[in-house]
Amino acid sequence: MPRITETRHLPFTPEQMFDLVADVGRYAEFLPWVVATRVKSNTESEMVADMLVGFNALREKFTSRVRKTRPREIVVDYLDGPLKKLENNWTFAPDGDDGCIVDFCVDFTFRNQLFERLAGQYVDRAFRKMVAAFESRATALYGEQKMVRPA
Repeated sequence: MPRITETRHLPFTPEQMFDLVADVGRYAEFLPWVVATRVKSNTESEMVADMLVGFNALREKFTSRVRKTRPREIVVDYLDGPLKKLENNWTFAPDGDDGCIVDFCVDFTFRNQLFERLAGQYVDRAFRKMVAAFESRATALYGEQKMVRPA
């Protein structure tokens, strides 16, 4: 699969966006295709969690280690599931005003060729839907924020 990257300038603080992304236990409340999550362990710097994702009759469980460096970075290390590889990184940087720059990168490959072909057809659309879900969740949690742009 191709590497997918996205950079967003959002009207939320790095701390707010870090907290939202690090709250894996609530993903099923707002992320499409996330059926359930189970946090196995969680400290200030590391979490191990299972995520059950599904689309129609397909259901797969992923286990990942989430390394957290508050409020700058979240790195997801793939431990077990249907993938051959998963690399997922988030960075949160202040924008100099009241917002932040969020950089997101995901790179994954399925073990199963059928899943790989199916994912290839939908990955860009699915990725954009998930990014929009995080943005909508931030607005729901933190309210509408006005972006102050430098003159």
